[in-house]
Amino acid sequence: MPDSEPPADPSPAATTAPTPPPQAEKPPAKPAAKGVSSAPKAKSPRTATAPAASAATPKAPALAPPPKKAPTPPRPKPAPAAPRGAVVDATGLVLGRAASRIAKRLLDGESIIVVNAEKSVVTGSRQNVLAFYTANRARGSKRTGPHFPRYPDRIFRRTVRGMLPHLKTRGKEALDRLQVHIGVPAELGGVARQSIDEAHPSPALRPPLTLEEITRLLGARL
Repeated sequence: MPDSEPPADPSPAATTAPTPPPQAEKPPAKPAAKGVSSAPKAKSPRTATAPAASAATPKAPALAPPPKKAPTPPRPKPAPAAPRGAVVDATGLVLGRAASRIAKRLLDGESIIVVNAEKSVVTGSRQNVLAFYTANRARGSKRTGPHFPRYPDRIFRRTVRGMLPHLKTRGKEALDRLQVHIGVPAELGGVARQSIDEAHPSPALRPPLTLEEITRLLGARL
């Protein structure tokens, strides 16, 4: 007799299986706009945070400042050179007489330095002297000349030049050996000065005009 099948379990749990709970329906996805992809955007390499490499690398040691150089001592100033030539003091000398003597010495090959040129004098009537220099200053034009100086050292030099053949080589070389100064320069302060006895003015009731007074009337700023 064949084996009989076991009887079925009459319990309701064995007959009916548990039904799964109903799932909520997902809303339909919205259609993507034209030209816009729905794929997720990849992060740019700029925004990606990389591990700080500088924190791991050790800092270089600070360089020591270069040693300061010792200050160089000031160089001593060279001693002023001795003047080349005779130093003539023009104080109280008549301009024309002194210029003629100096021109003769220059042509003989001597070098001369004139100081206190503004203290030389011009004899004659005050009115005639001022009219002479004013006319020389006003002669010609500013562009074509002739240009007459208005400072005492230049007037003294021009007076000496008028007594030299300054258009010839001999006269040019003689004029180059002449130096004229207003006052006494510092390098000539302790140098012995000469005078020209033949150039002193004769006694007069009215003192003559100095070259400084004449040039101030011509517009010189002394």
